[in-house]
Amino acid sequence: MSVHKTSAWPLSGVYVGLVVYASLYPFAGWRDQGPLPWGFLIAPWPHYWTAFDFFSNVLGYAPLGFLLALGALRTGQGPRAVRLATLGAGVLSLVLETLQGYLPARVPSNIDLLLNLGGAWLGAVTATLLEKMGAIDRWTRFRERWFVPDARGALVLLALWPFALLLPVSVPLGLGQVFERAEAGLADLLLDTPLLEWLPLRTMELQPLVPGAEMSCVLLGALIPCLLGFCVIPSMARRAGFVLAVLATAMVATLLSATLSYGPVHAWAWFSLPVKAGLVLAGGIALLLLRAPARVCAALLLLGLGLYLVLINQAPASPYFAHNLQVWEQGRFIRFHGVVQWLGWFWPYAVLLYVLIRVWSLSDLDRAAPKIQP
Repeated sequence: MSVHKTSAWPLSGVYVGLVVYASLYPFAGWRDQGPLPWGFLIAPWPHYWTAFDFFSNVLGYAPLGFLLALGALRTGQGPRAVRLATLGAGVLSLVLETLQGYLPARVPSNIDLLLNLGGAWLGAVTATLLEKMGAIDRWTRFRERWFVPDARGALVLLALWPFALLLPVSVPLGLGQVFERAEAGLADLLLDTPLLEWLPLRTMELQPLVPGAEMSCVLLGALIPCLLGFCVIPSMARRAGFVLAVLATAMVATLLSATLSYGPVHAWAWFSLPVKAGLVLAGGIALLLLRAPARVCAALLLLGLGLYLVLINQAPASPYFAHNLQVWEQGRFIRFHGVVQWLGWFWPYAVLLYVLIRVWSLSDLDRAAPKIQP
């Protein structure tokens, strides 16, 4: 098989980071258990384990095996893809299970290691079967029709966006709200030091956003992924379809987040008039920009990101919102130890960094997409 550029490698790197975070959370209370940190390998099997333990370990490593095998397949390692993916995921699991022996809040387990290995193998086999069935080649042809050749970074960010939206937020689609936490964390860090006096303090608490500001946040929150897609989609007709897909994804992901956070009874409580207006305006503006060159879309994206981050960080966290965010961080809903919060906090900043690098780098946006196709 010929070698292709693939988004599987950066996606697998992101997933490895999530697995490491989930496996070693809360990163506190490290201790030395003795001369054999890998003693769990020869320990008796645990007496108590549940169906949730089985499925969480298998399903937790299956996407990693899938992505690693897919990356190997797309870079000419077809015959060894399953072995390489399973071995790589197995080594990662072995290292993390060993490190868990130094954390009092975590318990290393040989059965977890085997289940992780089995999940990675299952994911790798699935990727190989899809490749043999031609599904991966069809995706390659689809990608070549829809996107410019150097679209990996944007595709990774767009793939992560729906998961970032699962984090409960104070304003719908309001990702990147880190100001209050950063301010409090910096104050704690500088406590009892002369540098604390250098920290600017607000004279008043943040006030709830007026309906116009909330509408603007929703508008920009939906428009930003549209503009990101426009940077790598040259066809005007496909841009229009992409806009519809973005708006539908925003609705579904926000509805799911509200259902998980506040219960089915309040699943639509976020769908207020400012939110409706923001979504409609975002769709209308995106359609007006269908013919805009990629470099213009990148410039508008940078401008929109700056305004969006300023607005969203002026929104306060209500006590009810703060309670639900804490529940998420403790992993009671999606038991990944609150790792989704990192996507929700830093996704807009990752987009900002990506666009700046893309504009600055040799992969010139106008050269990559010299004209908008009909």
